[in-house]
Amino acid sequence: MRRRDPPFPPDEQLPVPPRPAGRVLDARLHLLDRQLVDVDEVPVATVDDVELAPPFEGSPDLVATNLLSGPVLATRIFGGRPPRDRWHRVRWAHVTDVGTVLRLGVHGEGLDVLWVERWLRDHVIGRIPGGRHDPE
Repeated sequence: MRRRDPPFPPDEQLPVPPRPAGRVLDARLHLLDRQLVDVDEVPVATVDDVELAPPFEGSPDLVATNLLSGPVLATRIFGGRPPRDRWHRVRWAHVTDVGTVLRLGVHGEGLDVLWVERWLRDHVIGRIPGGRHDPE
């Protein structure tokens, strides 16, 4: 065989791989660093990581179980990973649409991912004169 000859005949048909059931997502492309918005189109968080689990024992496919958000800026700059207890989890079952943003089917106020914002609103901003109502 000469070097210019292709290693296979050009008219050979390759086998078609089996297609998995459901929608297949590339986590890096479709999920990571995407904005989460709730039912009222209010931004909730950004997706920093994805928790995966096998759908049942013995299956080679993985299924997203939770979207993770948390304090990852320092770890992205300096390396490493934040501890597991620092991640805020949003259940995959709450996701209704995957697009430019990830839409949730629940209100953001009920999610633990916003506890820092709620705490700041109640303990810091609320103590500033005029901080408990909208500007006029």
